[in-house]
Amino acid sequence: MENDSLQTSLAWLRDILQGKIGHGLDTRVLQGLRVIHAEKGFMRFDFVVPKSVSDIDGNWNVGALASLVDLLGGVTIFSFANRVVTSVDFSVSYYSTAKIQEYVEIESKVSANKGNLIHVVVEVKRKGNGEVIAVGKQWMASNKLSVAQVSNL
Repeated sequence: MENDSLQTSLAWLRDILQGKIGHGLDTRVLQGLRVIHAEKGFMRFDFVVPKSVSDIDGNWNVGALASLVDLLGGVTIFSFANRVVTSVDFSVSYYSTAKIQEYVEIESKVSANKGNLIHVVVEVKRKGNGEVIAVGKQWMASNKLSVAQVSNL
């Protein structure tokens, strides 16, 4: 069952990346994302910031970065809980900027499980020197529905 939730979360992420599910914005902010490591409740990614998510100064748009953090936090929590989740508290702290075409590393980890409430931390760092770009923290509530049950609604 544990492997099922991990495989389902990775399939969900793949479908978003391919534009099969979600919104066009989801596909856009994740464009070029690569899964480096995945296990129950922990994932690591490589990412090259695409031009499509730039601000006027050629930096990674903070809204696009927040969307990426939200999506990857949800995928990581699903791999842990095997349940559909909803954000109940979400924050992102920005420490630096990343330029378009810059390489970053993203690590997403479930850090607390309080029954139906699960906490995830998503760290975005500059590849090479490890400088922190942003840290997202998110509490999500899981319900009793699986992805298959939600798809049938």
